[in-house]
Amino acid sequence: MSSKDAPPPLPEPLGIPVADSHTHLDMQSGTVEEALAKAAAAGVDTVVQVGCDLKGSRWAAETAAAHDNVHAAVALHPNEAPRIVLGDPDGWSRQGAREAGGDRALDEALAEIDRLAALPEVRAVGETGLDHFRTGPEGIAAQERSFRAHIEIAKRHGKALVIHDREAHADVLRILAEEGAPERTVFHCYSGDAEMARICADAGYYMSFAGNVTFKNAQPLRDALAVAPLDLVLVETDAPFLTPVPYRGRPNAPYLVPVTVRAMAAVRGIDEEAMSTALAVNTARAFDY
Repeated sequence: MSSKDAPPPLPEPLGIPVADSHTHLDMQSGTVEEALAKAAAAGVDTVVQVGCDLKGSRWAAETAAAHDNVHAAVALHPNEAPRIVLGDPDGWSRQGAREAGGDRALDEALAEIDRLAALPEVRAVGETGLDHFRTGPEGIAAQERSFRAHIEIAKRHGKALVIHDREAHADVLRILAEEGAPERTVFHCYSGDAEMARICADAGYYMSFAGNVTFKNAQPLRDALAVAPLDLVLVETDAPFLTPVPYRGRPNAPYLVPVTVRAMAAVRGIDEEAMSTALAVNTARAFDY
């Protein structure tokens, strides 16, 4: 195994346990039990397992049902909706090549998400939202229709909404305003600037920061973290992606949350314990567990 593929070492454990508010255990190596044990050893006692398609959402619900410290979020990822409607001839997603299913196929998939969202172990509907980075103009209608449907599902079931917003800030904020956001709305892997953080704060939206807050070029993210109300801030890995510095480029996992927590505490100018306490309380409030 090259050093690039090697898991980073276990960080010094946090004194006050926190939650990883957004992870993809199904995309990480090893078993769920191993991942949870390693996370617990680092002071990460809870994870939110997030689905991106029907298969992943079913798996998230099953995994959460089997583990007290795992909570599930279920959804069709913004890039999944156009693949269902328009097809995926290149097979870019994990399902391989797919035929176009049209609006009816999207309706059927959304009905399954609705069914899963009713389960008690499912604490959130997400990740949903808009992605103008990976989906071109032809897919925007499907993304937007799917996003609006997920907002409705979250509100009807009283669940949190977890948002994927990639290069689509204005449109995401507009649709949330048009539909009326659920009481608990989380911007996963927050990617806006300080100005957007003030808009989110005014609306009461949670902002979840991932390992990219440690990246050298991420000053706008650190500026956003500096102005976000402390009671609206969460931490996440988005593992296996966005591994924090100094391990950037190596596989991410929930046990690496402390690296990001310490960087966040430094940005806020508060001690690690104060940061951890806020994060633990906020995540439990955001996901109602």
